[in-house]
Amino acid sequence: MQKKFIISINGPVIEAEGEGDFAMHDMVQVGQYKIIGEVIKLNKNIATIQVYEDTNGIKIGEEVIGTEAPLSITLGPGIVGNVFDGIERPLAKLQEETGEFLVKGCNLDAIDTNKKWEFIPKVKIGDTASLNTILGEVQETEVIKNKIMNPYDIEGTITYIAENGEYIAKDIIAKIKTDEKEFEITMVQKWPVRKQRPYKERISANIPLVTGQRIIDTMFPIAKGGTAMIPGGFGTGKTMLQHQIAKWSDADIIVYIGCGERGNEMTEVLEDFPKLIDPKTNKPLMERTILIANTSNMPVAAREMSIYTGITIAEYYRDMGYNVAIMADSTSRWAEALREISGRLEEMPAEEGYPSYLPSRLSQVYGRAGMIKSFNDEIGSVSMIGAVSPQGSDFSEPVTQNTKRFVHVFWGLDRDLAYSRHYPAVNWKISYSEYIDRLQDWYEENVDEEFSENRLEIVKLLQEENELQEIAKVVGQDVLSDSKKLVLETCRAIRLGFLQQSAMNEIDTYVPIEKQYKMMKSILKAYQMILRLIERGVPISKIKELGIFEEYIKLKFNIRNDELAKFDEFDKQVVEKLKLVAEQYKEHM
Repeated sequence: MQKKFIISINGPVIEAEGEGDFAMHDMVQVGQYKIIGEVIKLNKNIATIQVYEDTNGIKIGEEVIGTEAPLSITLGPGIVGNVFDGIERPLAKLQEETGEFLVKGCNLDAIDTNKKWEFIPKVKIGDTASLNTILGEVQETEVIKNKIMNPYDIEGTITYIAENGEYIAKDIIAKIKTDEKEFEITMVQKWPVRKQRPYKERISANIPLVTGQRIIDTMFPIAKGGTAMIPGGFGTGKTMLQHQIAKWSDADIIVYIGCGERGNEMTEVLEDFPKLIDPKTNKPLMERTILIANTSNMPVAAREMSIYTGITIAEYYRDMGYNVAIMADSTSRWAEALREISGRLEEMPAEEGYPSYLPSRLSQVYGRAGMIKSFNDEIGSVSMIGAVSPQGSDFSEPVTQNTKRFVHVFWGLDRDLAYSRHYPAVNWKISYSEYIDRLQDWYEENVDEEFSENRLEIVKLLQEENELQEIAKVVGQDVLSDSKKLVLETCRAIRLGFLQQSAMNEIDTYVPIEKQYKMMKSILKAYQMILRLIERGVPISKIKELGIFEEYIKLKFNIRNDELAKFDEFDKQVVEKLKLVAEQYKEHM
């Protein structure tokens, strides 16, 4: 047993000295409570340790015991539907053991080791087990099947496989003989959180993660296996947007990381998610959700670890062939944890006090997203969506600027939009997606050939509106031509009827991609027809009297998601109204 003794305590940073042979990133047990820590610096026989629990009550001279293994988390059936803290301790079981307040050193198994699972073998005795071979399956929840995989470091011949039946997670379900020895395999495996799980091949991300949010799916899409950031000041709706994506996206599994967020926001998540019904399966949303709750009043070092814990869990299910989406709320609080620990280590600070390695840590985190083919030939993905909370909505601060370097989608939230109750408050003037070209073929094959063309037309109109608004501020709107006024009216309908979306409305909270396209197509068709009438001399004032633009604003509520045929009826009504006004104006002339 490797031991050292505490010589210094500085908040979550402890120094221990002694003859014990510790290695970088080894997990250790600190003091009388045996609280979990990780070696983050070595200087001769002094080890600097980052502790993941409160250090109150720890004294100089207490033992630090090395485990001679990197900080790892437990992976196996029973993770989905559970709620963990930043170092994968199950909060519900902790509450049962310790009451409402966490007790130091209370380390429980992440998964229930007494629960029995119905194991179905997928291999036979004599088969060769290579890296990540699927040995069998258990039904983890009603919608998620956990594929029990062979560990990465074992290749050999299967000498034993459990029969179809019930087993607890730590029962031996297989034995694999290599040239050197025979290994006993259970349903549980450990994995170092800071190490990316390997894969066979990286695949180009060319399938969208459909979220049901129009401004995302149509204007600034994210691919499965993609990366996105949601920067915005206080009250702009970052958490709300992530909740919506978590609820409605077509990811197979959601990993929601509450990283340093306020306790009341995590409480809302914990109360809402179990009540929500998944529209894909009609089962509770928790049947495919994993929550990691690490609020702002929890130990700061565990906040830093919570992101790695969430990503490692996501990679585990990715290797089974699932599409996993990670919601990290927020990476700014994670970066603040890095800054606090760096300050206690007396490292030379960089911009605004953040450590100089902030960019490389962000790169490591977002770099673990992607679509891959695993060693068992399953294709899965990890999509990473991180919220960023710049103080005072200052997008020039270090976390926002450095995150932009490593993500491909930028959904910038605007305070003015949020305060005018425009949800989602994504500012279409500054937001962008680098996946648009890659996803074009998918949209054309699965939605319509004109999807990309119509999207581009919407973008052009919004850009023209922005220029016209600048002109109107100087000379007034009245001097604009009728065709320019039409652009302003059409864009108002686009902004309020298409880009704005109500999370509280049963019809509008989630919109399938087909309906998004029909909404976009309908309003552009009307724009072209009205433009032709204006060119023939019909004044815009006569057309505004028809109330067509207001009807487009209300259209999102008036046509349900399963009534898409009504768009044709609506378009016919618009055509009839425009024909009537054209005939009346002709007679008047």
